[in-house]
Amino acid sequence: MIVLTVPSDVLPLSKALLLDMIGQVMWTFSLYLEAVVILPQLVLLQRTRNIDNLTGQYVLLLGAYRALYILNWIYRYFTEPHFVRWITWISGLVQTLFYADFFYYYFQSWKNNVKLQLPA
Repeated sequence: MIVLTVPSDVLPLSKALLLDMIGQVMWTFSLYLEAVVILPQLVLLQRTRNIDNLTGQYVLLLGAYRALYILNWIYRYFTEPHFVRWITWISGLVQTLFYADFFYYYFQSWKNNVKLQLPA
C-alpha cells in the first residue's frame, strides 16, 4: 500500500513545484524584458532625429506609466506589511532611468516650444 501512496503524493507535489518554478522564471524574464524593450525605440528616435508629436507623446506616456508604477510601489511599501519585491523595483528603476534622458529633452522642447529632437 505504501508503494502506491508515496508516488501518488510525491508526483503531484513535484509537478506543482516545477510549474511554480517555471512560472517564477517566466515572470522574472518578463520583468527584465520589459525594462529593456524600450531601448530599440529610443535608439531609433535618436538616430532619425525627426520625432513626430504622436511618437514623442507615446514614449512620454510609456515612461509616465512606469514612473506612476514606482509611486505605487512606494505607497504599497509604506501601507502593506512585508511588501518587498527587489526584482520588480530594480527592473522598474532601470526602465525609468532609460526614459530619463528622453524626459529631459521632451520637456526642454516643450518649454522652449520647439520641435523635439534628440542628440545624435
